[in-house]
Amino acid sequence: MRKAKPKKRVILPDPVFNDQKVSKFVNHLMYDGKKNTSYEIFYAALNIVEGKMKDAGKSALEIWKQALDNVTPQVEVKSRRIGGATFQVPTEIRPDRKESICMKNMINFARKRGGKTMADKLSAEIMDAYNNQGGAYKRKEDMHRMAEANRAFAHFRF
Repeated sequence: MRKAKPKKRVILPDPVFNDQKVSKFVNHLMYDGKKNTSYEIFYAALNIVEGKMKDAGKSALEIWKQALDNVTPQVEVKSRRIGGATFQVPTEIRPDRKESICMKNMINFARKRGGKTMADKLSAEIMDAYNNQGGAYKRKEDMHRMAEANRAFAHFRF
């Protein structure tokens, strides 16, 4: 390689929970550099989750982390061209990419939901993901199904 790898940027933990994962999620949620707005949306969503799921016996942050784990894919398919034909080759996902994919999926499916505010939509998506349902969970299942269907091409891994 000619160039050196770029350094990983250090993401500072969020002010309320002192957690780096929350900061990453808020960065994905953010539009036009409005980080305060996205923090407000996220904390409001967690308050809604806490209000609706009191019987779960967990804090809203634990519910959110479990929801993220439930929508995190383990394998994905990548297109690989071999001898004029394109194959969908299943590959394992790097841990940092796993985290990024699950956060983006949860936010995108929350944005597509019906609801009044983004906090309402996000809280509904978090609760659905915690209960192994909803759009983001379905997306993970689809990714796993595609990888399973194309398992025969796994020997083309690169």
